[in-house]
Formats: sequence, structure tokens, C-alpha cells
Amino acid sequence: MYFSVVMSVYRNDKPEFVRRAVESVTTGQTRKPNEVVLVVDGLVPEALEVLVRDYEQVTNSIFKVIWLPKNKGLGNALRVGVEAASNEIIARMDSDDVSASDRFEKQISYMEEHPECDLVGGQISEFIDEESNIVGKRIVPCEHDKILMWLKGRCPFNHMSVTMLRSRVLGVGNYMDWHFNEDYYLWIRMAEAGCRFANLPDTLVNVRVGADMYRRRGGWKYFKSEKGIQDYMLRHRIISLPHYCYNVLGRFAVQVAMPNRLRGFIFQKLFRK
Repeated sequence: MYFSVVMSVYRNDKPEFVRRAVESVTTGQTRKPNEVVLVVDGLVPEALEVLVRDYEQVTNSIFKVIWLPKNKGLGNALRVGVEAASNEIIARMDSDDVSASDRFEKQISYMEEHPECDLVGGQISEFIDEESNIVGKRIVPCEHDKILMWLKGRCPFNHMSVTMLRSRVLGVGNYMDWHFNEDYYLWIRMAEAGCRFANLPDTLVNVRVGADMYRRRGGWKYFKSEKGIQDYMLRHRIISLPHYCYNVLGRFAVQVAMPNRLRGFIFQKLFRK
């Protein structure tokens, strides 16, 4: 079964991290994609441009590179990538993470064995500096019904781990621009459309994190994005008004009222293992 990998790179990505991410989803896989759609989101430094052009210019390259003249953000870049993909099965990957060598073997086999499944993700580990320096894991539910329950309060997938059907993504309008939540917004719309979900219990991606990770998950801009998701679910009757109030107040407490250091402690103790 053929499948595509969709990735986006932008000016702040480090070439050595991008190279490692690409290796992990191509030569490092036991089951390899026949296409990698690489969206360059705006102007990038010379070293990163040289790396991407090297991929693009290899004879019989599996890379399909799309150069966006201006930075449009992750949601818009992924929208372009999904539209450009040649295969029905699309795997997501971030430009600074590392996929397990058997990730696609497990996910594609699962989709072959479960043709009713429209999207399958998995668990992730998180590391700082060295790939062996694991500092946490984000565990998400595996069964469809439990995923739908989680969706009412938290994003039920690790975005960089998902493999999904292109037609189902396009059928709900594809990725859309939504600050920090382009993936969560897509999963909600797919759930509304009756898509079937699964997560594997296996750790599929090792995710690079840094000291500023929790800072990015706080502040008014992040809170407004998260509140917008809750507003959407309330309007569409996915959640009740009490559930909405609980979600929004909890997010305000963590993302706005809480200092960065305490936010990091809360995330690691409550939302990571």
C-alpha cells in the first residue's frame, strides 16, 4: 500500500534536525513511503534551503517540494501539503522529531487490517537534546469511543504521530489556519463527520522539546485559540455549557494566570508520564 508523508519546514527549523526527521521517516523505516511532500513555508536560511534542494534534485526523488513565497503558518502549509499528496494514506511528521523505525509498519498494517479506520495515531515520548534523554510521555486513549470522550476536553491525538485518509481530511475542509490548534480543529470536524479513530499503544515518535515549550502553551494568544475551540464545540453541541465552563476556566488558570515555571510543573505532573 502506497502512502505519503507530509511535512512542513520554516525559517526557525535547524537543518540538522530536519535531516534527522527526514531520515527517520525514509531510510530509517522498515516500511517506507513512496512520497514525501515537503512544504517550505516562506523564506528560509541558506543552509536549510540547500538541504531541501538536495532532496528535491535527487534523481527519481520521492520528494515533492512546494515552495511558499511567504510564511502562512502550519495550518495553511499542511493544507497545501495534503492537497499536493498523491496517495490516499497520509502520514504526518514534524520537522524536528524522530519517528520509530517501525512506525509506518505498524500504522499501515493497522489501516490495512481495519479499513473502517480513517485516522490512527499513537503515543509519543519527549526528549531534550539527546534522543535518549526522555523527559516525558504523552499517553492518549486507543479506542474510538474513549477518543471521542477525550476530544471533549483535550486533543486526543499526538499530531506528529497520525496517519489518515486524505479523502476524509479533504471531505471536512482540510486543515485550516487556527493558531496552535489546526490539528484539534480538524479532529473535531472529522468526528462530526462520523470518522472512525484509533491510537496504537506503541510509542511512534520521539518528540524534541525545549525549555520554552510551556511558555508557548501560555499567554493570551494561546488562551484565545483554545477558547475558540471550546466556543466551536459549544455551538455545535459537542459539549454542554457546564463542560464548556469547566474547560475554559481550567485553561485560563493554566495558560493565563499561572507563571511559566509552575505551568511546566503542572504539565509534567498531570499531563505527562
